[in-house]
Order: sequence, then C-alpha cells, then structure tokens
Amino acid sequence: MEPIDLSKWPLVLNNLSHTVGIYLSQRWTLYQLLIIAVCFLVGWLVSRRVEPALEARARRIKGKPGLLRIIVAFMRRSEWIVFLLLLAAVREVLLETTWPSRTYLLSVALALGATWLATAVLTRIVRNKSFARLIALAIFAYIALGILGWRDETTVILDSIAVDIGDFRLSLLFLLRTIVITAVFLWVAGWIGSFLETRITTMEDLSPSFQVLAGKMVRIGLITIACVLALSSTGVDLTALTVFSGAVGVGLGFGLQKVVSNFISGVIILVDRSIKPGDTVELGDTFGWIRELRARFVSVITRDGREYLIPNEDFITQQVINWSFTDKLVRLDVEFGVAYDSDPHQVSKLAIEAAGTVARVLDAPTAVCWLTGFAHSSLEFKLRFWISDPQAGLTNVRGQVLLALWDAFKRNGVSIPYPHREIVLSKPVEVVLKTDPHGEAQAPAKAVRRKPAPKTKPDRA
Repeated sequence: MEPIDLSKWPLVLNNLSHTVGIYLSQRWTLYQLLIIAVCFLVGWLVSRRVEPALEARARRIKGKPGLLRIIVAFMRRSEWIVFLLLLAAVREVLLETTWPSRTYLLSVALALGATWLATAVLTRIVRNKSFARLIALAIFAYIALGILGWRDETTVILDSIAVDIGDFRLSLLFLLRTIVITAVFLWVAGWIGSFLETRITTMEDLSPSFQVLAGKMVRIGLITIACVLALSSTGVDLTALTVFSGAVGVGLGFGLQKVVSNFISGVIILVDRSIKPGDTVELGDTFGWIRELRARFVSVITRDGREYLIPNEDFITQQVINWSFTDKLVRLDVEFGVAYDSDPHQVSKLAIEAAGTVARVLDAPTAVCWLTGFAHSSLEFKLRFWISDPQAGLTNVRGQVLLALWDAFKRNGVSIPYPHREIVLSKPVEVVLKTDPHGEAQAPAKAVRRKPAPKTKPDRA
C-alpha cells in the first residue's frame, strides 16, 4: 500500500485562492454580496407571512398525494422563491444601468439558488427524507462546482487522495463515483420493482401467494441487475469478485444460517401456498390473521392489536392451524346444562333458534344441538354452529350465543340449575356453655366433643 500523493494540492489551492482574492478585492463584489443578503432577508420575512396560508390551501387537494407532496415542497421553500425573484429583478435593473461584469456574483447566486430549489423539490419523490437530502446535496455540489468553474480542481484533489492495493488504485474520487452510481441504480431498481409489484398485486387471476412470490422475485432480480450494472459502469472487474463471493458463501453457510433458512422457508411457503395474506392462523399461543409475508418473517396481527413477526422457519417446522386454508368456514361449540324437569326436545329447538338470532352465525350449514349426558344436577347439551369470519374473533361470538340462550330460556321457563352440595356430619357435637356464679350463661360458647364412655366387661361373679 503506497502513501497518498499530495503533490498537486498546492497548485490547485493556489489557483482557487488567487481567483477568490481577485473578486473580493473589488468594490462591486461587496455591493453584490450585500444585495444578495438583503434579498434573502426580505424573502425570509415574506415567507413567514404567506407560507402558512399557502400550505393550508394546498392541503385541500385530495386524491393526489404525489402532486400534493411537490406543491407542499414548493410552499415550504417560499423564501427561496421570493429570494430568486427579487434577485432576478435586481440583476435585470443593474444590467440596464451598469456594466454586466458588476452582476457576476448575482448571476452565480441566481444559478446556485435555482439549482438548490430544483434539486430540493425534485428529490421529494424519494420518500426517505435523509436519502432525499443526501441526493439533493450531491446534485447541488456537482452543478455548483461546474457553475463556479472549480470542477476540474476538485476532481484533481479527490483523485489524488488514493491508495494502491496491489494492482488496484482506490481513490476518493472512484469511491464517491461508485457510491453515487450504485445508489442511483438501486433507487431506480427499487422504484421499478415497487411499480411492477403493485401491478402484479392487481392481477386477480393470480393467487395471493403467487403475487407475493412474483413481486419478491422481480424486486430481487432488479436489485441484482442494478448492482452488476453499477459495478460494471464504474470500471470494476467482476471476475475479481469471485474470491469475495466465495467468502460470502462461506459466511452465509456458517454465520447466517438462520437468515438463509428463513429466506428459503419464505420461498417454500409462497410456492406451496400453505398460508397467504388474510388467512386466520394459530401457531402456539398466537391466534390472528396474516397481514403480510416478508422474506424473513410473517406478520400476524392478533385481536388485541399486537403484531407478531414470526420467522418463516416456524411455519415450516412447527404445527400450524390455518383456519381458512380451504375455506373460511369454522365450527364452534357451546356447552350448557338445564334442569331435569325441562323437555330436552324443546331445549334443543330453543337453542338452535337462539343461535340463529346472532348475526355472525351462518344459516348454512345449519346449527345443531345434541344431548350429551346426564350430570348430577343437569341435562348436558352441546350446541354447534358455523361462522365464516374467524378473524373477527371467537370468544365474542360464543358470548353472543350464550346471551341469546339465556334470553330464550328465560322467556320459555327453562331453568338452569344451581350445583347441589350435601354435607354429612358423622359425629354429634355437644355445646357446653360456661355460667357465672348467678347461674346465667356467659359468652363465648365453646363446643366440646364428648368422648364415649369406655366399655366395661360384665361382672361374671
């Protein structure tokens, strides 16, 4: 590894400082800097007044989120718009009244301000704010260096900061160029992948599982192609990545076993269509419906609003109850008991009619009620009915059916017996009260158990 070459830096820095010194030594340079500062201050003061009202009117646009995002981006940079308008007006006045050379800084500031406004607004199509700000800064820096005429000097400086790794020269310019080109290719691939994935999900002739699988395969393929094109465009020899890819394969085999296992399990789940978005599943103590299938996990939402991110491997290796695999029909049982003086035929009829009054209980298949046993104090029955929306909950519909049974039994005089308990005392207990000297009973009373008199043998004399 060789040291960094800094021999070209003094010449570049000398040229830059000489150019800046020439401009700052002129009187009209200070005048132009003062005009730029005043125009920006006026733009900032005006924007504080008009920006809230303009943004409130823009928020009334409904149904067009993309257009609204661009308009709001303009509104939030109203100080730049006012600044550029004022600066352009002042520049035109000076061009008519004085030499064009005395408006050079105004022209540069106008070009830089317009560039920053355009890049800041256009990058709003990127949803990640940090990434959008980074892209805006990169584009602005590149265009600004071209406007100022410093692009060649900056290229020389960045290229001089380099290290030699064998036959490969790694410079800061090459690193920045690779990062920018790769980021652009990946962003374009992600945008195209999201568009195609959205189109695939609208195809009704495809199953939900195949839609998810096709969308993920398209996205992975586009990202792979983007990486290969980015590396090729920066001059990287792809054959040099053979050793690196072998090392990555070994790392995947040892250190990322769970990640690869979950990814392969996710592909298997999508191919065999055992579960799909919208299915009601039960895995261990988790009962809910599937919201989304990811490359590493399955998102399951329960009735209490919790979202469980369950690894794909668990759906392959553990027992999974899919309540809606073939269809969404689910049978539920409700057990109850009535008194022995009730007519079991009438009770069965009332139970079936009561279940039919609950909105979620289906008419077909019809509900049935069976006498299942003779208990100690009641006749035992089991009511069976069907629902088609298990994701809406099971306990709540059971509770509604039980309330309907209670109301029906109350109206028709069918009683639900209380449990009977019989207590038997095997030995008598004698209560002895203590008395005072006057012969009156004195509290508290104490129970004393009398021992039976001992048995005596009869006298044989």
